[in-house]
This record gives sequence, C-alpha cells and structure tokens, in this order.
Amino acid sequence: MDKVRAQQVLARIDEILRWELRVDQQKDQKFAELGKHLCEVRNHGYWRLGYQSFEAYLEAKFPDSRRKAYYLMSIHDHLKQIPAAEIEDLGWSKALELAKVARSEGRRFDCATWLHRAKESTKEELQAAVYKHFTGEDYEPYEMVYFKLFESQLPTVERALYVASRMAGTEKSRGYCLELVCADFLAGRTEESSPEEILLLIHRLVSVLPPEYQGQIARDEEPAGTVKREVAGRW
Repeated sequence: MDKVRAQQVLARIDEILRWELRVDQQKDQKFAELGKHLCEVRNHGYWRLGYQSFEAYLEAKFPDSRRKAYYLMSIHDHLKQIPAAEIEDLGWSKALELAKVARSEGRRFDCATWLHRAKESTKEELQAAVYKHFTGEDYEPYEMVYFKLFESQLPTVERALYVASRMAGTEKSRGYCLELVCADFLAGRTEESSPEEILLLIHRLVSVLPPEYQGQIARDEEPAGTVKREVAGRW
C-alpha cells in the first residue's frame, strides 16, 4: 500500500466532508469526487491506517447513513465513462438511477441515450423511466408508513399478512398483502360504502391477485351465451 497516496486520499475525503458541513446549501456538489476517493480507499485498503475494517471507516465518516457512501461508490463504479463534472451537474439522485441501469446492462449500456434522458427529465421522471426499463410497468409513487405494534398484536398481524401473501403470491410486497387484508375487511362493510367505492375496492382486490386468479375471475364473469358458443364450437 502506498501510504503517502493513502494519506492524501483520506485527507481529501475529510476535507470534502468538512466542506459539506460548512456549506450546507451546496452539499453533495462534490459527490462524484467523493465516490471516486471512497472506491480507492476500499480497493487499496487505505482504511487500514487507523481502522479495523472498511465498514468501520465508513461508520466513522458517515455516521448518519453508510448507505449513501455505497451509493456514491456505485455511481463511480458504473459511470466511469461519464466525466465527473457532468455527473455532478445531474445530481447524485439522478446519477444513482443511471448507475442502476449501467450495472445491469454492463457493456450494452447506452450511455449517451441515458445521459441525455437524465438531463432532460426531472428526478421523478427519470426514476419512473428506470423502473419501467426494469419491470415493463409504469412507476407508482409510494410512501413509507410507520406505526407501532405491541408484541401481543404481532402474531395476529403476521398471520394475516402470511395468509394474504399466499393469496397474492410471494412476489408481492408486504404492502400489497396489507392492502389485500384491508380491502377484504372493507368488502364486509358495504353498507358504509358508496357503489363507486365498492367498485374501486373490487378492482384493487383483483389487481393484487396472481394472474391465474385474475384470469379465472374474468372467465367466471363471461356471459352464459359466450360459454355456450365456445362449447358448441368445440363440438
């Protein structure tokens, strides 16, 4: 290990972090350089100058969120073909979305096209485009919801989510499972809902079910005449 180089890189990281603290309104403007230096610390073991592990180094330098440090390193690792100045002009949130695509596509990554799209889009629009690139589906905004459960409540809640997951499919998130439980509860309270609300409720219930169940429901809803014609056609 080149100790002189190591000390220079570690000192530069400390300098950037101190600068971010002093100039809060310009925070994250040097994230590309910071990510580059963090990768060098990781790759060459510079963290050994005072720390037991790279994780310990990150914990000391990023006490609020080590996740962000890994995001910055991912940006550097996967967007090396883009000049740092252009990346920093995008902002680290957009750069991270591009890094996701670059990591997945490897040498097939169309850097020029995605960079242009990032420049012309808002952060939310780019996030939606990346989501659709991976899933083929339109992005749906979400919120993180937090609430407290007592230990005595957990078995009931966990059991309900487990049963819902068996209906909705294991690929569905716990959020979908919770929606299924709530929709099922509301379906039993139709006297308190308008016809429009009931229709919306049925639509959401069906939408969280696996495709094979949705197909079965569609077949069950076909008019009797249609079924008879199909049967007649087979004979």
